[in-house]
Amino acid sequence: MNRTHAPREHAHGPPPTGDPHYRLLALAVEELLVENGVFTAEEHAAQIAAMDARTPARGARIVARAWTDPAYAARLLANAAAAAEELDIATDGTPLVALANTPRVHNLVVCTLCSCYPRALLGLPPQWYKSAAYRRRAIREPRAVLRAFGTELPPGVEVRVHDSTADMRYLVVPERPAGTVGWREPELARLVSRDSMIGAARARRPDSP
Repeated sequence: MNRTHAPREHAHGPPPTGDPHYRLLALAVEELLVENGVFTAEEHAAQIAAMDARTPARGARIVARAWTDPAYAARLLANAAAAAEELDIATDGTPLVALANTPRVHNLVVCTLCSCYPRALLGLPPQWYKSAAYRRRAIREPRAVLRAFGTELPPGVEVRVHDSTADMRYLVVPERPAGTVGWREPELARLVSRDSMIGAARARRPDSP
């Protein structure tokens, strides 16, 4: 296993929204910013709505294009943010690296300190991605983690674990499933799951329900 980008100090995610203390604090800060004209309540609501609209479908569009267009795939690996913008998909400004899975290399993404994640492309991170168990085991025993997701890799496949941080995000481009020759991008995008773009799973098979 190769591990890239060793953990370092970085900004942690927001405090737990389920805690009433933090909810009240967030509301007080919001009201103060509105009162001081930093933004309007309408602008704040619109921004929240835009964030909620981010889903893995954005990342799936990028992967499907890469599967069907080798030139685009090369641009994606060279500059992922610019390639996303070609499809009118904006990133959050944080450097973004695309990682291509191959028959010889499988990439897995983890944030060892909190939950850094390409939300602009995948939406909110799943609970398991934020869990301490995943963050520890993905580094120590990535193959066991992959097996827990039903992802069995042959012994000769190298597993590379990448540590996502506040100044670096990753998007895994899973291998294109067999049996999809001639498929169009919208059909292919339906085979791309959130978990496959983290590297925890493969893309869905064409015969998947």
